[in-house]
Amino acid sequence: MRSTSFVRDRNINDSTFRTWIPFSKNTMKQNLHPKWNHAAVVTCACGNSFTTGSQEDTITVDICSACHPFFTGEMKFVDRQGRVDKFMQKMSAAKAKQEAAAAKKKAKNQETPEEIEIKEELAVSDTSELSYKQILQNEQNKLKNIAKNKADAAKADEKAKLAA
Repeated sequence: MRSTSFVRDRNINDSTFRTWIPFSKNTMKQNLHPKWNHAAVVTCACGNSFTTGSQEDTITVDICSACHPFFTGEMKFVDRQGRVDKFMQKMSAAKAKQEAAAAKKKAKNQETPEEIEIKEELAVSDTSELSYKQILQNEQNKLKNIAKNKADAAKADEKAKLAA
């Protein structure tokens, strides 16, 4: 059986409006919530057991407050199911992969003696195949080398004079 109710919900323009809201006494679904056990037994791998509330009757755990290093204050290595070993294997594999990529990149960037000879020949050969920008860069480098050689010779002369 449904009953009805009128609820005063708004005052608009000094007149009261009433809204009809149907409701029933049994609006919540029945048997919706799971069974709750107030005396569930928790058993740890160390042998400790205690009671708590849960949906399950018995709970088995690997580590509890009686044996966890944070609560006991002991320095103890806690590794269950080899998780740390799996992590260390992944890290070493990733490091090896990075090192292989770095070695490959270094080998790719390293010039062979043949490539060095070809570059030297191009620098010495006629400049008809080079662009104007490359010709200017070559000439600037030559001038810098000449100036550097003159400065080195002057320093060597000064050292010789001081030594004498």
